[in-house]
Amino acid sequence: MPLSEHEQRMLDQIESALYAEDPKFASNVRGGRFGGATGKRRVFAAIGFAVGLMLLIAGMLLGKVEYTVIVGIAGFLLMFGSVVYALWSGSDKGPRGTVEADGTVRAPSGKGAKRGKSAKASGQSFVARMEERFRRRF
Repeated sequence: MPLSEHEQRMLDQIESALYAEDPKFASNVRGGRFGGATGKRRVFAAIGFAVGLMLLIAGMLLGKVEYTVIVGIAGFLLMFGSVVYALWSGSDKGPRGTVEADGTVRAPSGKGAKRGKSAKASGQSFVARMEERFRRRF
């Protein structure tokens, strides 16, 4: 469903504010470096999907109904799992660090590290809060 004209204007304003406040962060986000499947992931997912499709078809050709259902469900689950695997954008490498306000990257802290004040409590702008939320996520 397309955005309304008002929603599109609001999105453009947020985007321009983000570029004005932190152009390096905005260019990284816009560059599409986050998310998406790698080539290796796509190949494994395609092979899994093809094998699942073959199992689904082979299940229809079996004589006994019990075997048909079991093989068909196994094929469908393999196909579904392959699609989920291809679309999953989780990083296997873990967090790379936090980008500071001056553009430097701070190494990720340990498992039990304490977090600082929340973005709302520190009086940051909307764009800064969104940036902080994004950093926590990735």
